[in-house]
Amino acid sequence: MQISERIFKILNEKNMNLAEFSRKTGISHSTVSDWRRKKTNPSADKILTICDVLGVNPYELLQDNDGDNNKSLDYMILSEGTDKYRLVIEFDGLSPDKKERLFGYLNALKDLD
Repeated sequence: MQISERIFKILNEKNMNLAEFSRKTGISHSTVSDWRRKKTNPSADKILTICDVLGVNPYELLQDNDGDNNKSLDYMILSEGTDKYRLVIEFDGLSPDKKERLFGYLNALKDLD
C-alpha cells in the first residue's frame, strides 16, 4: 500500500474530509486530490505535518505493514516515558565507539540463553 493510500484510509477511519485535512495541513486540496487520482505520494517535507494532523506516528504512515512477511511495528513505535523510548534517546547520545561496545554487550547477553 502506498503512503497516499494509507493517508486516505486513516482519513476515512477518522471521518475527516479532504477539505478539513487540507486546511489543517496547509496542503492544497488539489494536491491532496492528485495523490488519489494520480497514485502519487506526498513530498517528504510534508510527512511530519500530515502525521501531526492525523494523530499517527511516522512509522505507522511510512511502514507498509499490510504484507504477510512484515514484522510487527511494536519495536518501532516509541512513546515518550517508556523504557524503549529512554533506551533510544540514550543510545542516540552515545559516541560511535560506545554504540559498538553496547552492541557487543547485547550480543553477549543473547548468547547467555
